[in-house]
Amino acid sequence: MPHDQPASAPGPAPADASDHDPAEAPFLGLLATGAAAEEYERPVLRARAGGAAAARLAALERAKLLALRVRTELEDRRRREAELSALYATAHDLAGLRDLDAVLRAIVRRARSLLGTEVAYLTLNDPAAGDTYMRVTDGSVSARFQQLRLAMGEGLGGLVAQTARPYVTDSYFHDERFRHTRTIDSGVRDEGLVAILGVPLLLGSGVIGVLFAADRRERVFEPGQVALLAAHAAHAAVAIDTANLLAETRKTLTELEAANEIIRDRSSVIERASDVHDRLTELVLRGGGVQDVADAVAEVLDGDVEFTEPGRAPAAALDRSRAGGHAVRDGAEWVAAVRAGGEVLGALVLRGHPALDPVDQRTLERAAMVTSLLLLARRTAGEAEQRVRGELLDDLLDAAARDPRLLRERAARVGADLDAPHVVLAARMSGAPISDGDGPPRPDGTDRRRLWSAASHLAATRHGLAAVRDGGAVLLLPLEPDGDPAHTAREIAARLGTALHVPVTVGASAPVPAPAARPAAVADAYAEARRCREALCALGRAGQGAAAADFGFLGLLLADTRDVDGFVHRTLGAVADYDARRGTELLRTLGAYFACGMSPARTKDELHVHVNTVAQRLERVGRLLGPDWQTPARALEIQLALRLHQLSAAVTRETEE
Repeated sequence: MPHDQPASAPGPAPADASDHDPAEAPFLGLLATGAAAEEYERPVLRARAGGAAAARLAALERAKLLALRVRTELEDRRRREAELSALYATAHDLAGLRDLDAVLRAIVRRARSLLGTEVAYLTLNDPAAGDTYMRVTDGSVSARFQQLRLAMGEGLGGLVAQTARPYVTDSYFHDERFRHTRTIDSGVRDEGLVAILGVPLLLGSGVIGVLFAADRRERVFEPGQVALLAAHAAHAAVAIDTANLLAETRKTLTELEAANEIIRDRSSVIERASDVHDRLTELVLRGGGVQDVADAVAEVLDGDVEFTEPGRAPAAALDRSRAGGHAVRDGAEWVAAVRAGGEVLGALVLRGHPALDPVDQRTLERAAMVTSLLLLARRTAGEAEQRVRGELLDDLLDAAARDPRLLRERAARVGADLDAPHVVLAARMSGAPISDGDGPPRPDGTDRRRLWSAASHLAATRHGLAAVRDGGAVLLLPLEPDGDPAHTAREIAARLGTALHVPVTVGASAPVPAPAARPAAVADAYAEARRCREALCALGRAGQGAAAADFGFLGLLLADTRDVDGFVHRTLGAVADYDARRGTELLRTLGAYFACGMSPARTKDELHVHVNTVAQRLERVGRLLGPDWQTPARALEIQLALRLHQLSAAVTRETEE
């Protein structure tokens, strides 16, 4: 060792052990002990006083800020936990109260406690007067304030009651968001209130009152406090409703006790009422109908009960029953209106029982209520099914590219089989205008709905589809293997006309073999059915039904299929079959007869036969074709059919050669 160097040279000063600790370490202890916010500055101050490096100080600053954020979050959670605990305790306390006044006082007192305000109060709505009035206060000193009434929309409370939304003001008299009135402002000024928070007491979708918390100085109510009072108000509304129900129950029990002796004497009546209740419940559960309800009530009441449509029931008695909501006596009969809301669906009429005690009267009224439910359920289900059927038919008519598999699935849900042959029918009420393609159809909406309803019902009973279109109705009905579209059209026209009490014109298409496989064929068939329908109207046959086959040669123009062979067979089939069976020449004779100007003398020269032979053959033709075969219209059809038959035969010979 060189002797000019000390034996031991002093090294650098030892670092503070805390310099090597994580920066978060000193703050974890503060968090654990719940130290005050100012305590979080001390670790930084100590490090700075001890000459800690800048990096250490920066790390401590970051750790301090993070710890303060955690502390704030913990405090918020503890505060929310305390609020929730208070709400839970409030709900528990309210659930144990039974008297309405005690419930209201507890609500207001707890609201004041939850928000730490000087005053809390509660107003309730008065449906009869159409306003809201002061019901309970806590901390109030003004008699005028305690007797306030607020019209809907007036003052902060009236605005809350009207809009069903919380409102808060830091300074009531400087807030112009709500309508100030002299009466309300005087009451608030007497009480000395400045900051007010009001939340609605909601029961279902309706407001039954308003709960307030207020201070006599300016104060900002935080969103959390608004939410806290709103949650308390929700519990309070349920408690008020429960107390009201209990009060009503007590009142009912008192009344029942007073009537106990009468009930004992009328045990047989009660048993009948119980029996009808059980039977009506059973009927509803097993899907019974209106007549089942009438039969059950008739048996229990020992009379004759009939459900009648509104137009057939005694009008005056029906009006009285509807207005009063009870069964009424009409001579020797009792009438109970079957209604849903403001709509009268009919009436239950009890005959053979001129005197009804209150229990039996209530039994009839209950039966009317059950009947209305059954009718509404049936109507709702029917309308839903009608819409589904109509939408499916609309898709068949408008969207030819629909997936056949999906069409079959949708049809199966309504009991239709789109793989079976169907016929398309176009129906229109007599005198109803049709759409010209440039705008919506113009017939009266009520007529359209009546026609659609009748057509939909008819389609449902036949496992078909129906929709409204072009000012009329279109039906897609299954066709039996030997079914005739023309016969179907006449039948549907008659049934719709009977149902609607007006003539209905119906045109039918040729059979559509499988609508699901070829949706485009449905639209073509509908166009053909419409042409047939309009042809009927043009020919003065409105109110009837027909298919293209009913129009003779005109049907060739109306039909999309251009069924020439079918037309020839319908016109001359009987004659052609006779020739085939007997080896006669009736068709040849018929052709020569028309070619010779319907002159038997010239015809016998053309055929080289005796004139008597021509006469005998024409007589046979008349028996086969009918006595009117020589009228101008029939003669024209027969000549056209003969010409088409000759052309077809010539084409066949050329093909064979």
